[in-house]
Amino acid sequence: MTSYLDNKPYLVDAVIGNSRFLASVLETGRVVRVWWPHVDFPQHADALRAGVRLAGEGRRTSWFDAKEDGWRHRSSYRPRSNVFAVEAENDALPLRISSSYYAVPGEDLLVFDHAITNAGDAPVSFSFVFFSAMQTAENPFYHTTMFREEADAIVHFRHRYYFSAGSANVCTKFQSGYAWDNAQTGGLNGSEIQMATDGAMEWSFADVAPGESVRVPVYLTAGSTLKAALGALDRAKASSPDDWLALTDRYWADHVAAANACPIDRPDLRELYERSVLVMKLMSDEETGSIIAAPEFDERFSRCGGYAYCWGRDAAFITTALDKAGLTDMSTRFYEWTLTAQDADGSWQQRHYHDGSLAPSWGLQIDEGASILWGMHQHYLALADEAKAPFLGSVWEAVRKGTDYLLGFLDPENGLPRASRDLWEEREGQHTYSSAAAYAGLNAAASLAELVGDPTLAGRAREAAERIAESIRTLCWNEEGGVFYRGVNLTVTPEGYARAEAEGLVVSRLFGNKGYVRHRLARDPIVDVSLLGCAVPFGVVPPDHDQAVRTAEAVERTLTVPGVGGIKRYENDAYIGGNPWILTTLWLAQYRAANRQQEEARRLLDWAVAHRAPSGLLPEQVDRETGAPAWVVPLTWSHAMFILTVHMIAELEASEGASAEASATR
Repeated sequence: MTSYLDNKPYLVDAVIGNSRFLASVLETGRVVRVWWPHVDFPQHADALRAGVRLAGEGRRTSWFDAKEDGWRHRSSYRPRSNVFAVEAENDALPLRISSSYYAVPGEDLLVFDHAITNAGDAPVSFSFVFFSAMQTAENPFYHTTMFREEADAIVHFRHRYYFSAGSANVCTKFQSGYAWDNAQTGGLNGSEIQMATDGAMEWSFADVAPGESVRVPVYLTAGSTLKAALGALDRAKASSPDDWLALTDRYWADHVAAANACPIDRPDLRELYERSVLVMKLMSDEETGSIIAAPEFDERFSRCGGYAYCWGRDAAFITTALDKAGLTDMSTRFYEWTLTAQDADGSWQQRHYHDGSLAPSWGLQIDEGASILWGMHQHYLALADEAKAPFLGSVWEAVRKGTDYLLGFLDPENGLPRASRDLWEEREGQHTYSSAAAYAGLNAAASLAELVGDPTLAGRAREAAERIAESIRTLCWNEEGGVFYRGVNLTVTPEGYARAEAEGLVVSRLFGNKGYVRHRLARDPIVDVSLLGCAVPFGVVPPDHDQAVRTAEAVERTLTVPGVGGIKRYENDAYIGGNPWILTTLWLAQYRAANRQQEEARRLLDWAVAHRAPSGLLPEQVDRETGAPAWVVPLTWSHAMFILTVHMIAELEASEGASAEASATR
């Protein structure tokens, strides 16, 4: 027998939301995770299930939001909308079910709207069953589920989180607590309140004629009090589901219309561009403006360290993409949020919750704060003239403090940032990518300092940035390999130290805090896609510089995955099997575009487009054997890199077209 306690999948197919509610959905329409009132934390849903049961002795509920019992599904987003539509059919049942899943903008309301059609040739009687289990606030203790007769609703609550589920239709059966088994058989027992996480409701329909449809919109509302949750449910019932759907579609169509159009007129690119604009809005928290990397899918941290946090580095790429798409207000709100996340010493730590508090961390990544400084300047350049001064005034103190911190973090011996975690959060050292980010962050800070009239800080920042660049071009360059070293002074284990020493590599030992020995490898020779960052986007060397050209060739030669194609992160990458990533492939495409290699850039872009999920969302990784999404759907950084790549290719094509036209008129 199916259990609602079955393990949740890591991979999902779609997300719905309104920047307060966020929910992950499978292609079958099964909603597996729900966040409210913020997009990162907490997650509340154990299970939300929908099924039908034909009338008659011994009949059991068939859960049409799963592939069991012979159900087939077709699903997709509605065009230019975050409404996810699912069609479900089953040869063993005379019912066809059309469902729409969405969050209503401006409301604490999720809608699961089901139209059930008799697809047979005789009248049919059946029940619709909705089962909900809410482990509210990710806590397994002291939950209550109750049925509220006046609202005709199941209510789940714990502490300040209340969720009510009901429909415009009046239910015929209900049960609060321990309802799963009875939901299978139609034996819901009318229990009104239990200290339990789950409950169920049932609606019965008799003699539905062939071709006739019945509508069962299920509304899930939330509030910090019972009154608020039930009030939201009253508002939901007061309007028809058609009105809610029209409002939601109109909101998302307006959001797309407010963005710049896809700069390349190709249907598949335009569709993915619009989907990217839509999904990035879902990942942005309404209250705070923070932007998460992805909806959490591994809440028990069983295979990774979690994704539902805000990384300054990811967000700097994301906001730059938002600016390219003309959605500068979202970027402004994000940089206002960074003021709440900055430490007193001027640093920005690895990752944060929506409220700016420190999230679980492996330690400082200096590229995070450096990327925020770089992103602030990129955003300043993208703003309309009248918005520049207010923005700069709002962030300047954070820029000054962040610059002072970054300057103080530099190693006096080689000029690079001192050892910290790399961008993949796997190793400690003086990483080339992190150093390139610091170079760009200091140059950005210098430009902003000049604008506010602080030539002293500007001069210090530019001088330090140039020393970083010189060290990258010399100390971090592997002439024999024709590629930048991934870094220098890499921390290794004692075993790694012994191995490197035996191979004749330059190693050292030093005494760290309280006399603990630290083992270091002088140079990290692994080819890593992030080395492209020295040219794009950080500009330590121009794209046509010999070091940039040779590094890009080494990246493509070494990191292209045989068979399926695409670019993996680095040599011998073992994370989730060492698959190619969407964002890494697009990173190489951006380099090719920056180096005026249009055909190569297009080829890499086409690979990324071809490997989007069936719903149109971009994953983090693509399975190295099958080419299917392998990990994290959607990844916000992937969508940002797509938008940036499309704009870079379009700008390249426009410049080449202008050059050709100028030549023709000479």
